[in-house]
Amino acid sequence: MKSYKFGLLILLITLVLVGCGSSDDEGSSGGDNNSSGNSVLKIAIDAPPPTLDQPVSTATSARDASRFIFEGLLTTDSEFQAVPMLAESVDTEDNKTYTFKLREGIKFHNGEEMTAEDVVASMYRWMEQSTVTGNVFNDATWTADGDYTVILELANPSSLTLDTLASAKQAAGIMPKEIVENAPASGVEEYIGTGPYKFVEWKQDQYIHYTKFEDYQPLDTPADGLSGKKEALIDDIYLYIVTDTSTRIAGLQTGEYDFAYGIPYDYYGQINGDENLETILTPAANQMIGFNNLEGIATDAKVRQAINMAINNEEVMMAAFPNPEFFWLDSGYMDRDIVNWYTEAGSEHYNQADIEGAKKLLEESDYNGEEVRFLATRDYDHHYNTSLVVTEQLKEIGLNVKLEIYDWPTVLDIQGNQPSEWEMYMTSASTVSTPPQLIGLSPRFGGVYPEVSDLISEIETAPTQEEAFEYWDELQGKLWEEYLPIVNLGGYNTLYGHNKKVEGIETLTGPIFWNVSINE
Repeated sequence: MKSYKFGLLILLITLVLVGCGSSDDEGSSGGDNNSSGNSVLKIAIDAPPPTLDQPVSTATSARDASRFIFEGLLTTDSEFQAVPMLAESVDTEDNKTYTFKLREGIKFHNGEEMTAEDVVASMYRWMEQSTVTGNVFNDATWTADGDYTVILELANPSSLTLDTLASAKQAAGIMPKEIVENAPASGVEEYIGTGPYKFVEWKQDQYIHYTKFEDYQPLDTPADGLSGKKEALIDDIYLYIVTDTSTRIAGLQTGEYDFAYGIPYDYYGQINGDENLETILTPAANQMIGFNNLEGIATDAKVRQAINMAINNEEVMMAAFPNPEFFWLDSGYMDRDIVNWYTEAGSEHYNQADIEGAKKLLEESDYNGEEVRFLATRDYDHHYNTSLVVTEQLKEIGLNVKLEIYDWPTVLDIQGNQPSEWEMYMTSASTVSTPPQLIGLSPRFGGVYPEVSDLISEIETAPTQEEAFEYWDELQGKLWEEYLPIVNLGGYNTLYGHNKKVEGIETLTGPIFWNVSINE
């Protein structure tokens, strides 16, 4: 059997200040009340999360904003290996039946103890909502065996089960059964998990407030990636929604914010030169163009191939990441750090920058001057900057590209729910641990080709990782040569900035704020 083992004057002044202040200013710190002497961490994020409901959204803002609250049965260590979190152990003999022994005495933020019934309800909802599950969990069943044991029975064996369960993207967060069962189609309405911080308030377009969960029970193993010991060393955390870049930078420099997302790369030297600040540069994601493969002109393979052939990837990436230190050119769908899955298959179709060849392909297609609606956002500077260059490159081959700019939640809504309103969109995909978790290959996005789905199924049901890789190597080659559900532009590092008084920040698919302290 295999086992896989966070006095009155003062009052008057305060009332005057509150009365004079505006609660509508972007980045307002009106939610930060530190009169009790509690430690407070103030984080400026660059885009509002569409939700904190983990399984529902692929947005990295949702991933990062929800990880304070929720935990899963498994998580990933710094090597992207699946390890237990809320599960004490998991055993399997055949990669088909898995027995999870739960940690006992784990409390939800509402004070109730987590039991197997909560896990079962959460896992069924995760299978229904998340796109990372692929075919691994088709017709899977979860059953409670007593209060602290859960049994997963797959329809078919899969060597990808644990990696998928541990994914940080659309994570399988455990919630109380009654919240899961009462959740409307739009998502859960109460954010209650087992994590080191609990949800307090979400003031739309201003901030999200979390507070230390006093009854949190950390693991006793060393912190490693998203795994191991989590400690809430700070009493209150505020995520301020600050979409304006200059406001985030100014707030970081003046000390209004302790940590800031979305630092423009042009500020790298300036922030490092500030004696009070430092930067974090960490691998983040692949920048890519997604196509509407359901209806419209982008369903024509030759149109997609012409677009890919025309693009000068280096020129596009340099527009957003103006230093080779900030990005890399790579044809791999899987991140180069996921060594078990990385392949260069199909790389001859990457970064061709062949305008004349692209024009010829476009002439052979069914394209007849139709408007190509290209969705992008200014919420993320790199999305906007890369979309500008791509638009100009595609106009060179005769495509009538119309760049349409929205806030990021609107882009996601149009892309996911209004297929008649777009042809292309600019996006990025954070690191995943197995190919079936790739957003661009999921049924909701690009996985609408039978052979792609067939090869994904072969990967998911392969008895060994080695056999699964052979299928993946074949599939990536065909994705570049024939299908092109996306155009992978390249990988990039994310740049964060923080005050030096904030200590202990680590990153793995986003910043980690448990085990972080403030040295005043």
